[in-house]
Amino acid sequence: MCFSFLDGVSARADDPRVARPQEGDRFVFPFGDREGQLITLEDLPLGGPQQLAYPMDPHTKTVRNGSTLNLISLIRFDPAQLTEETRELAARGVVAYSAICTHQGCPVSMWEAHAKNLFCACHATQFDPRDRARVVDGPAPRRLPMLPIKLVDGVLTVAGGFTGRVGGERPS
Repeated sequence: MCFSFLDGVSARADDPRVARPQEGDRFVFPFGDREGQLITLEDLPLGGPQQLAYPMDPHTKTVRNGSTLNLISLIRFDPAQLTEETRELAARGVVAYSAICTHQGCPVSMWEAHAKNLFCACHATQFDPRDRARVVDGPAPRRLPMLPIKLVDGVLTVAGGFTGRVGGERPS
């Protein structure tokens, strides 16, 4: 199933659930038994796989789940495995990327364990999360946008906006 890059457009523009991640937001589990609970470093296995997440405003507790474009992949690596450019936007080896493919907006929710790559099952694009989610294989035209993060009092926190446009290719 692919997600449209227009997802959330019909929602009210002032709805905080559709707002893109904001500096200071924290990360929570998007579904399952721990839905809405804060994700900690201990929840992220070293070397992957990724943990999907939504950003949450720590003051209002609003989870920004009103748009699939806000779905994030968190992955923890040994910082020495990250390129310098990636390490600059990571927190203690944890990287955060849009979980929406840059090809056609499908969820990048699979993990290629041998290569430690993010994998989009729709059209088999692989992204290297240790190198700013560089396209390794497949039809995606560009990297996954990275979300800068930092640790604040031991909590993974958004440190800035995405490094690029989130979502798939726009129709001509």
